[in-house]
Amino acid sequence: MKDGELDRVDRHILYYLQQDARGTSSSEIAEKLDLSASTVRTRINKLEERGVIRGYHLDIDYDLAGYPLYTKIICTAPIPERDELANEARQIRGVTAVREIMTGERNVYVNTIGRDHDDLNRISEDLDALGLEIVDEQIIRDEYVCPYHGFLDEDGIDGEE
Repeated sequence: MKDGELDRVDRHILYYLQQDARGTSSSEIAEKLDLSASTVRTRINKLEERGVIRGYHLDIDYDLAGYPLYTKIICTAPIPERDELANEARQIRGVTAVREIMTGERNVYVNTIGRDHDDLNRISEDLDALGLEIVDEQIIRDEYVCPYHGFLDEDGIDGEE
């Protein structure tokens, strides 16, 4: 297997972990794939070591946590500085995610949370002070994360499509 390629077992392990990494045991995945739990755990460890699995993240309802304003701020960064500015933006209080876009003027997306509009204004000012030009701001109602179904074979497994 070439570096970066995943076999069928690895792809299925990733699929099941994406559904509920915290609540899914190696034994449960092993049973679905007709493997031993130790084989699945070894595979998961190798995926972590290779950097394929970068971490296990919480899915937080920020509204219920006291941060009712969830926004996506779309910025422009000079290409030579994009990586550095995106990394610096991650350090701003209230920033929850930063996405670098490879092409176009709108090349840095920043997800933020805040208790009120003053929080959002402060974050925008901090991004501007870094050198990111704000192109657009969008208040997000909700965002949903789902597993990538492409990790499954075309015919699915266990009746899943």
